[in-house]
Amino acid sequence: MDDRQDATDNTDGIKTRVNPKSPREALAPEQAPPLPRSRRARNPIVVVMNALVTLLLLAVFAAGAVLYWGKREFERPGPLTAEKVVVIPADSGLVRIADILENEGVIENPYDMLGHYIFVGGVRAYQQQGRLKAGEYAFPAGISMRGVMNMLVSGKAILHQITFPEGLTSQQIIDRLKQSEFLTGPVPTVPDEGTLLPETYSFTRGASRSQIIEQMKTAHAKALDEIWAGRNRDLPFSDPQQLVTLASIVEKETGKADERPHVASVFLNRLQRNIRLQSDPTIIYGLVGGAGTLGRPITRTDIDKPTPYNTYHINGLPPGPIANPGRAALEAVANPSNTKDLYFVADGTGGHIFAASLNEHNRNVVKWRKIEREKAAAGKADVDTKDPDAVDLPPDADSDTPAAKAPDDPNDLLDGTPPRDPKLPILPQPKPE
Repeated sequence: MDDRQDATDNTDGIKTRVNPKSPREALAPEQAPPLPRSRRARNPIVVVMNALVTLLLLAVFAAGAVLYWGKREFERPGPLTAEKVVVIPADSGLVRIADILENEGVIENPYDMLGHYIFVGGVRAYQQQGRLKAGEYAFPAGISMRGVMNMLVSGKAILHQITFPEGLTSQQIIDRLKQSEFLTGPVPTVPDEGTLLPETYSFTRGASRSQIIEQMKTAHAKALDEIWAGRNRDLPFSDPQQLVTLASIVEKETGKADERPHVASVFLNRLQRNIRLQSDPTIIYGLVGGAGTLGRPITRTDIDKPTPYNTYHINGLPPGPIANPGRAALEAVANPSNTKDLYFVADGTGGHIFAASLNEHNRNVVKWRKIEREKAAAGKADVDTKDPDAVDLPPDADSDTPAAKAPDDPNDLLDGTPPRDPKLPILPQPKPE
């Protein structure tokens, strides 16, 4: 065998060291034989799995980059340069809301149309898609998409208000609801008189008219329960609805808040002495009902016409309220002033002068007649009512006035003045400014 043979095999199959060709080669370390390649590494399944893992890692990295970019876009200041009012209709879904916001310029993205998808994706990422509320929103300048989402979730919409003055009838309240352009839905059936609490109510655009009526009913019931529980126990009422009825008369008799307890005391004193209330607003309600106004002066014919509400002809309270009294009128009747007064007449300033005797009252009426004539001459008379208390009680209602006798004419106004021509209108009482 040639001694320059490159390699020989021993009996164990181990390759022997090749003969060195030079002293340097003899000193060099011997190279290890290459490892045998695994058959598993050459398996196609393993190759595919390695590729999939690589792709998955790349996808995760890309998704992370997209989420980071999307979050940054979702939270960066928006395009609005000034406050913008936008209406989100009821029953709008997330996609429709995003369309509205993009069309109104509240959200956008420099890469065209991506603002829509970023907003939808961001809302879904925060799991708020089912909590966005309809309404009218004033989005401030520069608001981000996340800020928009938070506003819609919180429901911080623009609030509108509708005010119902005390003393309106239920029909007049319904008429006001019809006129509101911010309310929706059909006009409700006219509620029972005296079941609504007149005050100012706030609502968002798109609220229904029925919702406002229900709020007024709830507010009235709550107020009446509280006031009835704290009432003076000497009141001649067994039912809170009687309190509401008298409060509606007090409400229509005076527009001055500080007079209501005093006016209430006059009517309560009359009730306790079985004297007719003789309140002009009850004449008007008996004639026109929920319309609430005659549109002309009260005439003697109106006074003489019996109706279930005309307290010149019926004893005690009318069968129900003649308007919707406010809280102050309800409280005035529940806790009236402590007086012995049975009469009151206008004083020309929007208030009244009170009297306990008919003689004293008649003197007050003479003063009022002078003011009445002056008001009429100046063209300032109210066309809807007259002085509600110049028509008064018979002489025997007051033991202090035996000299005041009823005249022969049954149409005479028992206020110490001569009979009037029943065809002539009675001058109205001026309302407070």
